Amino acid sequence: MVYQPPTHRVERSIRATTGARLVAGVDEVGRGAWAGPVTVCAAVTGLRRPPEGLTDSKLLTPVRRTALAEVLHGWVTQHALGHASPREIDQLGMTAALRLAATRALEALPERPDAVILDGKHDYLGPPWQVRTVIKGDQSCVCVAAASVIAKVYRDALVAELADAHPTYGFETNAGYPSPTHRAALAELGPTEHHRLSWAYLDALPRWRHLRLPSHRDALAEESLEDSGQLGIF
Repeated sequence: MVYQPPTHRVERSIRATTGARLVAGVDEVGRGAWAGPVTVCAAVTGLRRPPEGLTDSKLLTPVRRTALAEVLHGWVTQHALGHASPREIDQLGMTAALRLAATRALEALPERPDAVILDGKHDYLGPPWQVRTVIKGDQSCVCVAAASVIAKVYRDALVAELADAHPTYGFETNAGYPSPTHRAALAELGPTEHHRLSWAYLDALPRWRHLRLPSHRDALAEESLEDSGQLGIF
């Protein structure tokens, strides 16, 4: 399959219609992992021609992705990373954790952006940021594609370092996602301090099921039932 290179079309539209001068692309990685943080990168690229081969990080081989990330670090105008830890994900739920990580990334930029292009169809960021959501923005928008690659390479390396202390889980290759090696280690050894303990995978592990924390969604459902009197609490 031939992929079209990303463009500045959306950024140009935002600049023309809102007067924004500085536009940041934002993308996340680690949303579906069982271990490790969720990581967000905010990248500002301006309107320059992007490096050859830039696209969504998931469409690149690990070798190409790593090489491209090195180029991007010197090419982007500015970028910053933000993270939400496994405990913050457990406590807040994924949507709020993404908002926290994205806010940390945006506030860490040397200059506050006037507008944000957010990958996907759901605006998990919200006010006070001026947000334009773009489905498959990591393929079509230069600044979002750059953020995608930088975030993926950084988080993969971050989680790979956990393999030194936890060699059985395969963190050096699975980045905290549920590979067969990861599943087998969880069944035998249980979760580490780097695992998300509110996630449903623990329900399938009888030895470790007692460690599962209520998810944010569970808590909201219980609160709704309590408000309606269905829990028998008076």
